[in-house]
Order: sequence, then structure tokens, then C-alpha cells
Amino acid sequence: MTDGELVRQTLAGDKAAGNQLVRRWQARLVGFCYARIGRAEAAEELAQETLFRALRSLARLEDPEKLAAWLRGIAARVCVDWIRQKTKAVPFSTLSSGNSPSGNGHSHHGEFQQSLVSHHDEAEQCVERSEEHARLWAAINRLAEPYREVIMIYYYDGEPKTYARVAEMLGVSAATINLRLTKARAMLRADLAAVKSGR
Repeated sequence: MTDGELVRQTLAGDKAAGNQLVRRWQARLVGFCYARIGRAEAAEELAQETLFRALRSLARLEDPEKLAAWLRGIAARVCVDWIRQKTKAVPFSTLSSGNSPSGNGHSHHGEFQQSLVSHHDEAEQCVERSEEHARLWAAINRLAEPYREVIMIYYYDGEPKTYARVAEMLGVSAATINLRLTKARAMLRADLAAVKSGR
């Protein structure tokens, strides 16, 4: 059943269809959010917030077949909101030598410089992790849909799952899940190795 069909059934009052939409998209949205913020626990919360907002305003979706792009747009805004809330700007007053608490303009100069160094080191580490995450998610996004879907559900959709559980969710056999995961891992390793070598 397509996303569009599930959307129409959900709007018609079919709760089962709505639940199926949530199950289908939760893992993908976790991955989408994680790629942007780099924190797994927060990504899960943001994915849930995305789905909550989407279901609440589902009637505003003009073309049900374009659910994917619509959901990603909501998720992007949710991530931006989260980043804004977590980002603390340095007050201009702390950068002015004439407004230090002691009044001499220099008592916190060393502390401020040390803070800048510390934040710079943390920022470099975050950039490195972010680049690694970005390469991984780019590789995942290049997978064909069946392989991308099974990777996201098996590794990123909440608690660890058995092959049997994933098979039940996707309506295929456990052997198929095993095969897809094996191929997906191999393709990801090859893709990441190629990127690393610069090919």
C-alpha cells in the first residue's frame, strides 16, 4: 500500500492506517534527524515530534502521494527549532572590556580565551563526527529502498529487533531480511571505502 493510500485512509478515520504510517516512517525520520543533529536519543524524540505534527495537520497535505517530501520538510523545521533552543549565544556584554563584573575590564579575559579554546576543540571534534555521520547517512540514502528500509528499521528504529520481528513488520520472510541486511552492509562498506579512498 502506498503512502498516499495510507494518508487517504487515515483521513477517512482509519486508525490502523495511521499507525502503519507511523511505523513506516519513524525509522526513516530518526535517521533524517540524526544526520542533522548527531544525537540518537534526541533524534528519536524529534522524529516523534515530526510525526505528531504531521498527523495533526495531515488534512493540509494537498497531494498525499508527496508525503515523503512533506514529512522531511516538517522534520527539517523540527531540527532547526531544536538546534535554536540548544544554542546559547554569548552575550555582547561579555565581549566588552568595560562591562566585566569586576569593573576593571580584564578579570575574565583569560577565562574567556580558555573558553574559546575549549569550544574550538569541541567544535573540531563535533565537525569530525558530523562528517562521519554525513558520509554514513549519504551512503544509506544511496541504497535502494528495500535495503535502506531494512537498515533503518533494524538499526535505528528504537530498541534492537530480531530478523523475525523485522520480517513481520515488512511482510517478508526472515530469510529475506537476512539477505537484505547482508547485501546492505556489503554495499555500505564498499560505498564508504570508495568515498574514503577518494574514488
